[in-house]
Amino acid sequence: MFLLPDYRVRQRDYLLNISRALTSRLDLGEVLRMILQAAASMLSGEIGLIALREGDTFRVRAVIGITAEDAHLFDAILRDLSPTAKGELDLAPTYTQMRKVARKLDFTLRQVVALPMVMAGDMLGILFVFRAYAGTPTDNDYRLLQSFADQAAIAVHNARMYEFANQERQRLAAILDHSADGIMILDADLVVERWNRALSWMTGLPAEQAQGRPHDVVIRWKRRTLGPALSEAIAAGWPGEVDSESHETLYVEGDLERVDGTAISVGITYAPLRRPNGALQNVIANVRDITHFREAEELKSTFISVISHELKTPVALIKGYADTLRREDANWDRTTIQNGLRVIEEEADRLGELIENLLAASKLQAEGMRLELDDVNLETLVRQSIERFQTQTTKHTLRAEFQDDFPIITGDHARLRQVIDNLLSNAIKYSPKGGQITVRGTYDSKWVHIAVSDQGIGLPPDQLTRVFERFHRVESALTSNTQGTGLGLYLAHAVVTAHGGRIWAANNPDGGATFHFVLPRNLGS
Repeated sequence: MFLLPDYRVRQRDYLLNISRALTSRLDLGEVLRMILQAAASMLSGEIGLIALREGDTFRVRAVIGITAEDAHLFDAILRDLSPTAKGELDLAPTYTQMRKVARKLDFTLRQVVALPMVMAGDMLGILFVFRAYAGTPTDNDYRLLQSFADQAAIAVHNARMYEFANQERQRLAAILDHSADGIMILDADLVVERWNRALSWMTGLPAEQAQGRPHDVVIRWKRRTLGPALSEAIAAGWPGEVDSESHETLYVEGDLERVDGTAISVGITYAPLRRPNGALQNVIANVRDITHFREAEELKSTFISVISHELKTPVALIKGYADTLRREDANWDRTTIQNGLRVIEEEADRLGELIENLLAASKLQAEGMRLELDDVNLETLVRQSIERFQTQTTKHTLRAEFQDDFPIITGDHARLRQVIDNLLSNAIKYSPKGGQITVRGTYDSKWVHIAVSDQGIGLPPDQLTRVFERFHRVESALTSNTQGTGLGLYLAHAVVTAHGGRIWAANNPDGGATFHFVLPRNLGS
């Protein structure tokens, strides 16, 4: 007998119950275990395994009666097993090899029964059952076993589809959660269904507090600069009919209010997702932080404004004096001519300094700071700069105070001269009433310290660090008419940092400001 007599009597009810149980399960591992247990029960088998098809080969995915380690003994046999073009298998050579392996595990095993699991002509796998006695199958046995194998194939297919769908959900969830952009999924009523990590970071609102709440509650605009709010767009008919031109994405840009009251500049792209009948199912929102883009735009506007202003004044003066001096109807005395030429020379120097700073800043952005290292005598360098700048002002007294035996350091002579020139120029500009400007130099075993002090207007406390930003200028009534591009201190900071040093500003107790920088005595040591 191929099947036990007791099972033949109850085979239909038994198969029906098994089929219902199998097709109701969606976990692939659980489905495979149920198939093996049912097959072993029907065939009175002692060992069972299921090999699922993966591409053109088969691999053991579930076992009963043996350990997972022992199951690997069958992998070599199954590796060489492949269906024909019609999806058929010649299992005869396989039986002999599998029986040999089975006997190594248990000498009482005498017969192997193979049940191909086929669905819609596609072979999904093979069920193998080993038992201790050999029997001859009847037509009824074949029908019962084939019916069971067909139901098992359906169950495996369903479980695999569910497993694949679940993996896709997990993959998409991982993509959403780890996206650099904020992603929000709304239902048809504009209630938040999904809120990823990036959006939590942008808004300061955790996902568990955002999900389940209306869009307009969690997305609060401080200022919108482009596009209508989502609720306004929907009230106006967005996203329109399925085939209409208005069935497009909606883009909104502005400053979003965060939980802590601060703002962040974002651009939100809303895209509709429809049901098969055309009804709105979801709205997918992609939220991008455009703070750096806004800063770049503002920097560009500042650059154009500053440079236009700084170029306009010297060019106007040069042209004015040149036009005056070349008038044919005037007979200028030597003093007038010398004064005019001096102004032209000074303004040309200003233009040269402006162009030099612009080129240096541009090169710094493109290539970084490159240093030409040599021995530098900072005390000599400072005294030379003081001598040059003293000829440009009668309101200020410039002097140097250096500690005895001030050391020679390793550095870029031209770059460090640029730092000192910028600091002295800055001190003169921001002490319009004149006064004393002092450059002090001290040192210890590792560092040299240079401090440039003035008796000018000083700095607002919140500007002490910002003055080193590119194109940044302190805004106040006293500085609004002061010339400058906001590049000098930016370049000074870049040079000092490239030398492994540090630069900072501080206000003096009795007025004015002091700019400090320290440099290592031996660069790289």
